[in-house]
Amino acid sequence: MAEQLAELADDRALLGRTSTAERVSDILRTRVAEGYFPPGTRLSEDSIGGALGVSRNTLREAFRLLTHERLLVHELNRGVFVRVLTVEDVEDIYRTRALVECAVVRGLGEPPYALDKLAEAVAEGQRATSEGDWKALGTANIHFHRELVALAGSERTDELMRSVFAELRLAFHVVDDPRRLHEPYLARNRQILQALEAGGRDEAERLLAVYLGDSLARIVEVYRRRVGDDPSGG
Repeated sequence: MAEQLAELADDRALLGRTSTAERVSDILRTRVAEGYFPPGTRLSEDSIGGALGVSRNTLREAFRLLTHERLLVHELNRGVFVRVLTVEDVEDIYRTRALVECAVVRGLGEPPYALDKLAEAVAEGQRATSEGDWKALGTANIHFHRELVALAGSERTDELMRSVFAELRLAFHVVDDPRRLHEPYLARNRQILQALEAGGRDEAERLLAVYLGDSLARIVEVYRRRVGDDPSGG
């Protein structure tokens, strides 16, 4: 925890002079998503507030916001913890992803599409694979899907999926073999990109739907083995 708090203190500069609960929640959301605070971790008000240099009230409001986003959970007389997802949570996340991501691709309109950032995410994944950095590959995979959603040009959809993708990262942190989880999807990301580059919106949607179904099956298999329905993660 000391190492995580030291890195969190580096984020104080992001708060500026007008620190707010929203800015604090943005920082903590990112840190949770990146695995600095893994699922099941108790978040200390004193330690985190001290690292960020914010008041207890500001921090509590940030915790409340992230609890509303289902990233944290408050346990009576115990404190605030990073949430441990259940199998049902994972299934619901993927239902939401399929509904939103496939609808975005279906509604793209006529090509050409603005795919530069999508291509950058594929390249990011390739670099991570070349370096054997499987956690970074998982991050690149999330970036790919985030940029896919961004093709809709909807701030509301981006905001909705930001929380969904952050929850998804909680599931990824439970997986004991991130290479096996993420590596097969780099080629699939590239196939979706190539279909969109060719103007094949329908083909891209088909590839995406199969992709999400396979990804759900793989991660649920891991979850049933490692977490099941025990909210403590035991």
